[in-house]
Amino acid sequence: MSDKVRLDKWLWAARFFKTRSLAKAAIEGGKVRYDGASCKVSKEVQIGAVLTIRQGWDEKIVKVLALSDQRRGAPEAQRLYGETEESIAARQHTALQRKLTSAGMAAPPSRPSKKDRRQIHRFKQTNDFE
Repeated sequence: MSDKVRLDKWLWAARFFKTRSLAKAAIEGGKVRYDGASCKVSKEVQIGAVLTIRQGWDEKIVKVLALSDQRRGAPEAQRLYGETEESIAARQHTALQRKLTSAGMAAPPSRPSKKDRRQIHRFKQTNDFE
């Protein structure tokens, strides 16, 4: 544990991203906010800071509880931060909404056969939707 840790290194050590370069890309892409503001990769993380991290469909709001610049096991990495109750509830709510919207769409029973694919291509060519 050290007293000065860069944001990209902390995100990597806390196992939010698999590599530091992915953490760097997320920070530069505006997917990570530090205390509500955009930040740079070299920003020094402080205990008590609030990070908003967007990964795929999910947005996590976490509070920094400890600092580390070394990547260790998942149980130890989870001690570095604590996710807020509002964040957990919001993620569960959006996951439920995604599940309900896709519930009405049934997956096809099997892959299209060669005959089916030909019919699909023929249909698309005659009805040019582009």
